[in-house]
Amino acid sequence: MRRSMAVRVVGPLQWIVYPALIAIAATIVLATPVKLFGLTLPEPILPMVLAFSWPLIRPSVLAPAVLLGLGLLLDIFWAGPLGMWGLALSAVYGVVLLSRSFLLGQETSVLFVWYTACTLMAFILAYIIVTIGSPTAPSVLATIAQIVPTLLVFPLAHIMIERFDDGDVRFR
Repeated sequence: MRRSMAVRVVGPLQWIVYPALIAIAATIVLATPVKLFGLTLPEPILPMVLAFSWPLIRPSVLAPAVLLGLGLLLDIFWAGPLGMWGLALSAVYGVVLLSRSFLLGQETSVLFVWYTACTLMAFILAYIIVTIGSPTAPSVLATIAQIVPTLLVFPLAHIMIERFDDGDVRFR
């Protein structure tokens, strides 16, 4: 007798909406003015995790729209130029989407190298936009202080990819 296999269906609510809401909440929490031992909390660009992992999980029409919205929320929250983070996150999504066939099934170290390259590309793009739009360039040290925590949240992207990659076998 043949048993039927249960298919675990993972909808956009689980892999797009909930992670986006968590990224917004974590961004707000990390922006609180708390000092521990004279140091403030790090402020990583948490939607970078989503911009990297979503095209590897499953290309979608909804994901870039949500990334644009997250980018606009970051711009409003940090009083930056409108559209800067939306453009940077969309650029990361596009690069990862174009290299998706190469990245699928790669080891974690290869994914981390690509995540690092995409993060640096996004920050360079944001740095150029801010430099063009203001009379003085932003601090390079402050930019590096934001790049490092963004790179350190890569395990979240890896966890998302591992969790949702095989979430729905109908798309294999």
